[in-house]
Amino acid sequence: MNLQNKIITLCAIALCFISLPSYADTENKLKLEIDSSHITKHSTKINGKKIRYTATTGTQPVWDQNGNPTASLFYTFYQRSDVKNDGARPLLISFNGGPGSASVWMHVAYTGPKVLNVDDEGYPLQPYGVKTNPYSILDVADIVFVNPVNTGYSRVLPNAKGEMPSKEQQSKMFFGVNADIKYLATWLNTFVTRNNRWRSPKYLIGESYGTTRVAGLALELQARQWMYLNGVILVSPSDIGIKRDGAVKAANRLPYFAAAAWYHQALEPSLQQQDLAVILPQVEQFTINKYLPALAKGGFINADEKLAIAQQVAKYSGLSLDAVIDNNLDINPSYFWKELLRDRKQTIGRLDSRYLGIDKKVTGSRPDYSAELTSWLHSFTPAINYYLREELEYKTDIKYNMFGDVHPWDRTKNNSGENLRLAMAQNPYLNVMIQAGYFDGATNYFDAKYTMWQLDPSSQMKSRLSFKGYRSGHMMYLRRDDLRNANQDIREFIAGSLPGKDQPAKYQTKH
Repeated sequence: MNLQNKIITLCAIALCFISLPSYADTENKLKLEIDSSHITKHSTKINGKKIRYTATTGTQPVWDQNGNPTASLFYTFYQRSDVKNDGARPLLISFNGGPGSASVWMHVAYTGPKVLNVDDEGYPLQPYGVKTNPYSILDVADIVFVNPVNTGYSRVLPNAKGEMPSKEQQSKMFFGVNADIKYLATWLNTFVTRNNRWRSPKYLIGESYGTTRVAGLALELQARQWMYLNGVILVSPSDIGIKRDGAVKAANRLPYFAAAAWYHQALEPSLQQQDLAVILPQVEQFTINKYLPALAKGGFINADEKLAIAQQVAKYSGLSLDAVIDNNLDINPSYFWKELLRDRKQTIGRLDSRYLGIDKKVTGSRPDYSAELTSWLHSFTPAINYYLREELEYKTDIKYNMFGDVHPWDRTKNNSGENLRLAMAQNPYLNVMIQAGYFDGATNYFDAKYTMWQLDPSSQMKSRLSFKGYRSGHMMYLRRDDLRNANQDIREFIAGSLPGKDQPAKYQTKH
């Protein structure tokens, strides 16, 4: 998610009675405890079984090389309290994306013990709030939700003189692909040490840009913190440094187009009457074997071939033949969101194309707004503010940043995909699972498959790579059936990536 809000400028150190100072806004008298924790006790039912757990909300500093706090990160840590040996208990470390997004999305809608008050398809209901998540993976793993700098309640800190770092200094410290990975790895080392979880099997899960983050963290944790993982879960993966440009970028959209058109019953009857599971393999094969080679030929494609390809693209996308030809076979997603239901005077959502929007004008080449994001914000925002304050008892007047000011973001030298591959090669225990929604138009599911295929060109580790698709969008877990299925897939992924007793981390000699 790429939206951002102005964040509160925090600019002084306030006196307090804890070992580290509080961070205060001198104008608004807002205080952030640099190092704090608050524990509450709870119980819930997961898959029909009663589970007791604690929830720790708090802040933990980021330190520079001289031991001075430069930022403080807000986190929520769920631990099952009715188990005796947490050393053998898996630990799941959860990040959202943006860059600049808080951990709220997966926290109160996916793996945690509470989820939004939404209907079975994921649409918000009033009164806003949360309810029990009967599918949470807290039965098999403890979970920490981490908010990077300037998201949630996490903030940059002033120096010892009370001076805030310049925007350029902040960018170098926190706001870039590699800076983000570096400081979060050191923060996680401290967190794992403080909570005595070095023996635990460890897993990273990231959504959207969070997949770039966790892919890079896999190697950074191994190489710099000597912390080895059992698994990495990429939810609706974005750019992890594996290029999908030109003809590949254009072709990979078609299976998503077909899924969205099928959902809105915009396909021709012969296709529409088939199930999505039957249609998508057909579209994928056409995409790889015919559509991609045709696009690669550009303006030198034979006229008869171009027409034949255009007819098939129109059939699978739900668009008219003229629309496909007028776009030279290369359909921009924004145009698709506007064009698919133009005759119905409706647009479809970007992050979740099940959502419908209404524009000021039927004409135009892109929707006026993202129908799904406005729906999510007016349900997630009150829910997380209520939940943290009233149920987890974390009290602060600091604004919870759904999206924080982290831009400009340095995207240069993004080698996170290659680093994940290298981490897997170095660590025979490390497995990777990709989860994606078929109706996600921002990070489409076929791009996710393509990323998986390209992650290990040697094919020697493909048995440790897996893909799971769901009948929803970017946050596929909002739909109740997918909330159940996706959490069960994580539960099985964790069970399958725990090595047997006395199974060494080594490769066997091939014969």
